Formats: sequence, C-alpha cells, structure tokens
Amino acid sequence: MPDEDIQHGLTCWLLDTRSLWPGAKIADSQSARDAFNFISDEERENILRKYHIADARMSLASALLKRLFVHKSLGIPWKDIKFGRKRDPKHGKPCALLPSPQHGHAPLEFNVSHQAGLVVLVGCKTTELDAELGVDIVCVNERNDFRVIDEEGFAGWVDMYAEIFSQEESFDIKYNADAFPLLDGTIVTPEMLGRHDRCTTRNQQLDITLPSGERKTFDSDLLIDAKLRRFYTFWCYKEAYIKLDGEALLAKWIPQLEFKHVRTPRSGTVARCSTHGTWGERVSDAEVWFTKHGKSQRLDDTRVEIQAFEEDFMIGVAAKERHGNKLPEVLTSFRGLHLEEDVMSVARNA
Repeated sequence: MPDEDIQHGLTCWLLDTRSLWPGAKIADSQSARDAFNFISDEERENILRKYHIADARMSLASALLKRLFVHKSLGIPWKDIKFGRKRDPKHGKPCALLPSPQHGHAPLEFNVSHQAGLVVLVGCKTTELDAELGVDIVCVNERNDFRVIDEEGFAGWVDMYAEIFSQEESFDIKYNADAFPLLDGTIVTPEMLGRHDRCTTRNQQLDITLPSGERKTFDSDLLIDAKLRRFYTFWCYKEAYIKLDGEALLAKWIPQLEFKHVRTPRSGTVARCSTHGTWGERVSDAEVWFTKHGKSQRLDDTRVEIQAFEEDFMIGVAAKERHGNKLPEVLTSFRGLHLEEDVMSVARNA
C-alpha cells in the first residue's frame, strides 16, 4: 500500500485488463456490458468500434478509472461526472468538469496511459497538490522492432525518430548501455563493455574481460536488447512530459526537450500461473532540460521518475510544480486495483 506521506496527495493506480472481459469481442462479456452502464454513450460507441478486444478492454478500463478518480476525490455522483478538455476543445488535455449548476473545470489534475493490457492513472486534487502531471507506459517487446533493426542497424532505427530526440539524446541511445545480464547471470557493466558500446548490429560475437580476469563471449543481441530498453526509457520520459503539457507527440518543440543522466530501471519478474508480476527498480535521477534560442536550461520545477513492472513494462511519470508547491518524494508508487472490489462496487453505489 502506498505511503500517504510519500505520496503527498498523489494518486497512482494500475489496472491489469489482460484477463478481464473474456471473449472474441468486448460485447461478448456480460461484465463488460454491465460496465457500459457506467460510462458515456460516446465512450461506449467508441469502445465497440475497436477492432482488437485488447484495445477495447483498455479503453473501457480507462473510462472507468477516470470516473473512479473524480468520484473518490470530489464525491461527485457517478452519473454527474463529465469531462472536457483544457485550452483546445478538440486536442487539449482531458479534464473533469464541475457538475451543474456549477461551471468550469473541477479542481483536479489527472492523466491516463495504457499499453499491452495495462492501464495506469496518476492524479491529484489541486487544492492539496497543485501540479501538472503526465504518465506513460511502454512495453519493450510489444512491437516488431527487430525487423527494422536487422535491416537498418540499431543506429539507423534510432535515426527514424530524429523528430523526437535531440542529437545528444540520439547519440546517448545509440552508443551507451546500462548494465545488463548475460544468459548465465553475469552482469556486464559499461566499464566492462568498453568500446563494444559502439556496436549497433545484432548477431555479432563480443568478448569482454571480467574484473576477475575471466574472458566472456556473448551475442550482441543482448547488448541491443539493453539499448532498446534504454530507448524506451527515453521515450517514456518524453511522452510523459508531453502529456503533462497537453501537447500532441508531434509538437515542434519536442527535440528541444532533453533528458540527461537517464538510467534504465532493472526489470521485475513476469506473472506466472500462481503469482502476480512484480515491480522492478524505481529510478528518479534523470534531469529535464529545454533548449531555447540556442541556450539549454534545466527545468528545476519538473521531475520525472520511472519504474519497471514485470519483464517488459516501464511506467514513467512527469510532474511539474505550480505556485511553488513541493512535489511528492515518490512519483511512481502505484497501487494495483481489482476491477470488482475497487472499481465496479464503487460505481454501483456512487
């Protein structure tokens, strides 16, 4: 259970939809049809149009989590909860609206992200924690990245994202690697790797010398795997900040936003038949910088933090102070929710 003092008014929830609402289509599930009664007609129609049931599950979970957060934070009856957007009515950041006869935005800040079956929400009451928030979740092995990497090399693959990353970030991603394990459990550190950090192709045999003097040979696939995790760490930070700001991913200033001292969190363990997946390492020492008119400046009012979950997931949170408010010590203390006990039972009685 998250420590309230550490959380300092910050809500962090995770809902795993991978085993929820079984069937070929979301409408095949009676429990999903029941849940449709607690979201808007527009959301329901959008969910029913999803081609893949995994996407429909995540969209339904996102809609429920947003309402749960608004209800538990402000006590607004579930049926009266409505949403709008900040600034731009079409593309602005989602926000909760005050119920009639009141007008305007509710005193809440929240953001939702979902990927590969997991849905996460971060939020706060701005009367308790006045901050802007953004969250992103990535799954390292969900996409078929290796097909392009094998054709273009890892460096060529990173170059495909030149509109997202600065030159310094791209170099960092291509030619630096955090410590990673070999198949026998030996940990390869950057110091042990040496100039092999310049390797950007798979299926190469690399030789290193351990501190004990023992020689080890391993396949460069392991190094590229580590670099790919590092790429997604940068990606997760960047998208969390973009979502904090409320801009689209193609905002022109994105390459001017830089993250320094980035380190990939060590992974947790995947869920087995009799166990739940476990959390991995939490990392909070990355710095946020922005370059304007050729001058780079650290954003001291903004913090980012990332935590690994299971073997392939990472969740990043960006938080920006407003009016000098102190940010929580921990940004990623997520609590796993149970659909029936924590969500639906509240919705039925709200």
